[in-house]
Amino acid sequence: MPDAGKMISMTMSDGAAVGVYHVEARGPRRGGLVLIQEIFGVTEHIREQCDAYAAEGYEVLAPALFDREAPGLQASYSPEDRQMAIRIMRELHPFDLSVADTQTCIDQLKGKGPIFIIGYCYGGSVTWAAACRCNGLSAASAYYGSMIPRLSSETPRCPVILHFGRHDQSIPLEGIDQVKALHPEVEVHVYDAGHGFNSDRRSDYHEESARLARQCTLALFRAHGG
Repeated sequence: MPDAGKMISMTMSDGAAVGVYHVEARGPRRGGLVLIQEIFGVTEHIREQCDAYAAEGYEVLAPALFDREAPGLQASYSPEDRQMAIRIMRELHPFDLSVADTQTCIDQLKGKGPIFIIGYCYGGSVTWAAACRCNGLSAASAYYGSMIPRLSSETPRCPVILHFGRHDQSIPLEGIDQVKALHPEVEVHVYDAGHGFNSDRRSDYHEESARLARQCTLALFRAHGG
């Protein structure tokens, strides 16, 4: 299926021109949504997620966070591509810059209704940090962000829902329990699934968990103005 949106260029806080996948809301506009990629870039899968939320009434922006280091990155889930993407994340791209780019996208959507954020994998960690640090968000939904337990000393400024897989080897259950203990106000869902359960391109895809997580995400957004 062809993309419903298109890549545009946005100038970020450091002056860099970064690609952003932009989709206009279909039907009555419910709000804006910043959708944050996995480490693999703004892939076909990520664009499909954007298009699906646009079909629910959200204007979506998905920044290509690694454009400075790997312009136009659309990595596969192969071991080689995975290692390349991990190296960008860990060694080349500052995490705080991802949060700053997220704020720029939030600012772009201001003045047109409530603004929400959702992110997957690396994007789940960015989503948690954005909920804690960024201004202008109405609610946030973060999927299996492995850095969330390490960032759990920070406090969200907006309602947050978290999605984890019980069998995710990269996020021990003790870390999830830590987040729950520190943030009883945060809704935490643990599914009978592994890491990356939302992506039908991954071996860990779990259709029922993906459906439930999306259902909870839309309910959260609609409970807070969307």
